[in-house]
Amino acid sequence: MKQDGIIRIDVGQVLKDRAPRLARFIPKRLVGVLERLICQDDLNRMLEENAGKTGAEFCRGVLESLDVKVETRFPDRMPAKEHRRVVFVSNHPLGGLDGIALIDMVQRHYGGQVWFIVNDLLMAVKPLADVFLPINKQGKQSRQCLENIEKAFAGDDPIIIFPAGLVSRYRKVSYMGKEVKMICDLQWQKMFVNKCVLHKRDIVPLFFTGTNSMDFYKKANLRKRLGIRFNLEQVLLPREMIRSKGKTFTVMVGNIKPYTMIASGKDAAGYADSLRSEIYLMLASEHPGWEGAVAVVNDKIEEKR
Repeated sequence: MKQDGIIRIDVGQVLKDRAPRLARFIPKRLVGVLERLICQDDLNRMLEENAGKTGAEFCRGVLESLDVKVETRFPDRMPAKEHRRVVFVSNHPLGGLDGIALIDMVQRHYGGQVWFIVNDLLMAVKPLADVFLPINKQGKQSRQCLENIEKAFAGDDPIIIFPAGLVSRYRKVSYMGKEVKMICDLQWQKMFVNKCVLHKRDIVPLFFTGTNSMDFYKKANLRKRLGIRFNLEQVLLPREMIRSKGKTFTVMVGNIKPYTMIASGKDAAGYADSLRSEIYLMLASEHPGWEGAVAVVNDKIEEKR
């Protein structure tokens, strides 16, 4: 909601607007619990500090408000600034702040317009509406969404995407006959592979370091054990972002993949898997002997989302 031109979050008002009949029966105490759960006061303070900012400027403001620093490893692997027709693909460890940081990083490098393909639910984040390209994760895609994505790929501006579509999970993967627990992406979707070949766009793989709290992963795993399909743990992501205050993250840049060398069509899914493996091998190269990153390379990703 907006007050005095400033966007603010009001859980109680959202419930009244979205579910008016149900809202009448929700105790104020429960509304208060929800407000604390998402750190409503902290989020509104941050929105007030960055009122009037949009796009990459808003992202920089959020990083400054949280005193978050982002370092780049292998910056020499970034494409030349005139080489704008690229797609940046990355793991998705944080669920919010990683996207904000990547918008800032890519826009600082290129200037001008940057596109980010996101879950359509994120269109509620109005300051980033001019950067986001929504995609429906739950139902059918609207014709307008598909046309916008096609137009962006056919255009000349850089695109960012989290191919997993969901935040990384705390999972068991096999390594040399034993189970290793680690935080990693689920399967990468192949859509971006075919689009890059069709529109002659090179790919730049990225690895974003960082994790959410163990509380987040425990609740995500509990939700799965209970057989609940809707990702209820997403409600915790604003709190995870606030908890990142004062942290420093690292983005590792991989070698650019020319579109002429990308396997598409029936081989697109396998190519997406190989890129996912490659970024974790980048992490392993920084931490020799770390079996977790190597285990991901051979991970079959058979579990449900």
